[in-house]
Amino acid sequence: MSELIQAWDNGILVPTEKLAAHRDGRRHRAVSVFVFRGAEILLQRRALGQYHTPGLWANTCCTHPGWGEEPADCAVRRLNQELGITGLYPEYRHQLEYRADVGGGMIEHEVVDVFLAHARRDLQVTPNPDEVMETRWTGYHDLLAEVARHPERFTPWLKIYLDGHADQIFGPDLIMASQR
Repeated sequence: MSELIQAWDNGILVPTEKLAAHRDGRRHRAVSVFVFRGAEILLQRRALGQYHTPGLWANTCCTHPGWGEEPADCAVRRLNQELGITGLYPEYRHQLEYRADVGGGMIEHEVVDVFLAHARRDLQVTPNPDEVMETRWTGYHDLLAEVARHPERFTPWLKIYLDGHADQIFGPDLIMASQR
């Protein structure tokens, strides 16, 4: 059975097949998580088998809440499923909406609940190879410089988050982390 996500139909949330929502560019709910370790952000490079944006770098993890699933529960679930991360309980930071062509005839039109979590230095990361081909930690300002030099290496949503929503997502956490 196809994965059912939460999409709007005439202003009402209805269970919708995930691929159909992306093919049709339907407005739907999503969750994104950023994990920080000190002043570094954990990034993931999407597996080549992903149905859109394969091989591109993205934030720590992102997904769609299942039908009836709360965004905070979804964030915890996907940290574990994509990266094997347990014991983190991300804090809600911001909600945003974007629409972007993600290739292959697919459109992401998402209303995203963004979460932030702080990890200890010894955080264990065990990527699921079906989801993630690589991970790395990088400083915020290094990430901004790399996105400016090589935007083609990054997912559309990560560029949107950094360009228009960084203050709401990272806020004082980024400033405090860089002073440690």
